[in-house]
Amino acid sequence: MLEIKDKTIAEIVSDDISNAAIFKKYNLDFCCGGGTTVAKACEKAGIDAAEVIKDLQNNTTQSSVPNLNFKDWSADFLVDYIVNVHHTYVKEHLTIINEFSSKVARVHGEHAPENIEIDNLFTELSNELISHLDKEENILFPAIKAKIADPSFVYDEEVIKILEDEHDHAGTIVKRIQLISNNFTPPEWACNTYKALYHMLDEFINDLYQHIHLENNILFQKIKA
Repeated sequence: MLEIKDKTIAEIVSDDISNAAIFKKYNLDFCCGGGTTVAKACEKAGIDAAEVIKDLQNNTTQSSVPNLNFKDWSADFLVDYIVNVHHTYVKEHLTIINEFSSKVARVHGEHAPENIEIDNLFTELSNELISHLDKEENILFPAIKAKIADPSFVYDEEVIKILEDEHDHAGTIVKRIQLISNNFTPPEWACNTYKALYHMLDEFINDLYQHIHLENNILFQKIKA
């Protein structure tokens, strides 16, 4: 049996999604970079692996609720969950976050220029996500269901690689936003719109991390298997 340090971050989060919060605490990527072992990820980030492992072992929020055991779900059920929960969330929040981001950049950009970059980055992310969700809902996900219904059905497996590359690029944008926002910490003088923007960005990106994890590390692995 592998020790925790030798397991990949993706495996640990797939075993229990509540462990994602621990990796987020240490800014360790569990979605796009989830294929790295805990030991190697900590070494690269300059983090004491023993502290991370201790937190994982002491995680008291671990869920035993059966319907949250994502890795045991069928691929078609997981597809429906991703669309109904994560895709719906993204579509409902893109417009309002873009509005808040543009306002904060316009009002506070002169003395807090990082918000201009955040506005540009989130606009880029929004445009990419709209196209990305369309590919999943109209190309890959119907193909997955068709394959389940008829194993002889053949679809272009290159689509998965394209979507994984798009996940990687989204992850790069997100990490930059986290960095220049000081991990979504507004300055003391921030107005309510400023504070609300950072809160919404934090919430949105937490959802996106889980969204990408479910696809990269669970759904796509089921398909490839």
